[in-house]
Amino acid sequence: MMTDYFSGVAQLYVKSRPTYPRELFVWLAGLCANRDRAWDVGAGNGQASIALAAEFTKVLATDQSEAQIAQAVPHERVEYRVAPAERSGLADASVDLVTIAQALHWFKLDAFYSEVRRVLKPGAAVAAWTYGVLNVEGDAVGERLSHFYHRVVGPYWPPERRHVENGYADLPFPFEEVTAPALEIQRAWTLDDLLDYCRTWSATSQCKLATGSDPVVALGHELAPVWEPRTQRRLVSWPIAIRAGR
Repeated sequence: MMTDYFSGVAQLYVKSRPTYPRELFVWLAGLCANRDRAWDVGAGNGQASIALAAEFTKVLATDQSEAQIAQAVPHERVEYRVAPAERSGLADASVDLVTIAQALHWFKLDAFYSEVRRVLKPGAAVAAWTYGVLNVEGDAVGERLSHFYHRVVGPYWPPERRHVENGYADLPFPFEEVTAPALEIQRAWTLDDLLDYCRTWSATSQCKLATGSDPVVALGHELAPVWEPRTQRRLVSWPIAIRAGR
């Protein structure tokens, strides 16, 4: 079972993690011969699952974290289930699309890919994506945030984080790959929005456990003078790296 870094911030995760552009899900659906059922693995609170429901008749959303699934938004086309990535409970050849949003780097890949092959229908597709290190409008903000990311909580990032930073380029992906579009996430955030997001990082949680204090408090003090007023909205963006295939 993979390490659970996010159950403790499940409620904040719902509020503060960015959602994905609709163009991503339209493109994913276009890869599939049919649109009857999608399986969203490592679904968390269902951010991608809900978006998939606009393109597929049924969506199974699974996550090993009961706390994350408990925070998921109900949807008539989405079935939420607590389950490890390697054991979906789905029937053989029953899925038109498998998606993994910001989670592939946590899985036991050999076992997971065996499960993917088992459940995919002929003509089905599989796609994993991750969004990298955020960019924030304003050089002074960016410099302080980079120091926080690399130096303050940097020592507490799990080893798997390197796969996010290099866009999953080094992870095995044993499928016939297709070229993905260039997409990014964009949000207009206040300072408090940004700080809440930083609290959802696995490294932040581990730093807090190790030191006994919340490192985001100090980050807020550092950013406040260069983010005036703190209710001002600044552009925040993340590049999306996609591995997709059949």
